Amino acid sequence: MPHGQTALATPVSLRTADAKPAVVDKAAPMTAQPMLEVIDAIHAYGDVVALDNVTVTAAPGEFLTILGESGSGKTTLLRLISGLEKPYKIGALRLNGVDVSHIPAYARNCTTVFQNYALFPHMSVGANVEYGLKVRGVSAGERQERARDALKLVRLADKYDRRIHQLSGGERQRVALARALVPRPAILLLDEPLGALDEKLRVDMQVELMEIHKRLGMTFVYITHSQEEALTMSDRIILMRKGRIEQADVPTAIFDRPVSRFVAGFMGVENLLDGELIALDGDRATVRVDDIDLEGRWSGKTLPSPGAMVTVGVRAERLHIADRRPMGADLNVLPGRMDSAIYKGKYLDRTVLTDIGPIKVRLWDSSSPSDEQGFVWWKKDDCMVMSI
Repeated sequence: MPHGQTALATPVSLRTADAKPAVVDKAAPMTAQPMLEVIDAIHAYGDVVALDNVTVTAAPGEFLTILGESGSGKTTLLRLISGLEKPYKIGALRLNGVDVSHIPAYARNCTTVFQNYALFPHMSVGANVEYGLKVRGVSAGERQERARDALKLVRLADKYDRRIHQLSGGERQRVALARALVPRPAILLLDEPLGALDEKLRVDMQVELMEIHKRLGMTFVYITHSQEEALTMSDRIILMRKGRIEQADVPTAIFDRPVSRFVAGFMGVENLLDGELIALDGDRATVRVDDIDLEGRWSGKTLPSPGAMVTVGVRAERLHIADRRPMGADLNVLPGRMDSAIYKGKYLDRTVLTDIGPIKVRLWDSSSPSDEQGFVWWKKDDCMVMSI
């Protein structure tokens, strides 16, 4: 937890009947009965396929993030889970082992936090949080007690009687979160809930959401287009593209071992080069790019045969530049000419023109070769080789 953050006390009354705080092993396979199962979901809007035979599972207590660009199908998937959208075809949709594919949204044991808050402006904060309980016929006394517990959890205990227009954007999002938590759902669905916040508030809310998730032990399914949010908050990430799952894995694997050129580019790999696979020994790959051989680690889904076209990727921060050629069997080294430099405050992005094209290097100490000519180099273990 960042310095200065206060640990949040968890009201016992917010816990679901059978929920316990859970620590998810990010490297362990799923063995317990999934809290969520979406099996072979197909959905379309006219001729546009939004979900193409998608299967997703989430473990009890897991923070699962569905990541993707606009139109990838992530929000459609969330709407199917919540019951706000009826799938064209689905094999099964189970929450905690119960098939809910034919159960209406209001009767499913999950709630949703939306990006636009969806709060009632004419109601007080307390009335907004209590609203779902009131619809369910919960008594006034219990409604108020549970609403106050939920507001305490999101650090808004003193805002119970405030009006919505008196709150900041971050406070409004926390009210929406409290309202979603107060019915004690088994699963909390979050549809880009931080998208409308400025950068500082967004970072603060990431910390709060992670802390709340940890303390409640509840399953979170989080939708975002931000790779930074996904990497920061998730136990596991599902990256979608055009209605299909491109890769599903723990954050470190998606960051360091992308299975395709699309995944690498989406996750911020700046240098992507296509070439011919010359040799593959275990996960060690040799790729010829414009008559220059580069070596790296294979991270694709299936093993290709020599001669196949593949992509080599290396992150800008994993590269280095030097005046003299560095020596080492574990290095890829290219001569190059120093080109443009862009100052980014904390770092400097430098472009090096090489025989295989421009290479972007991120320099944290703003150092640079004194001569126009130099070398760019990186460790072979930092070189990703994947499907094109």
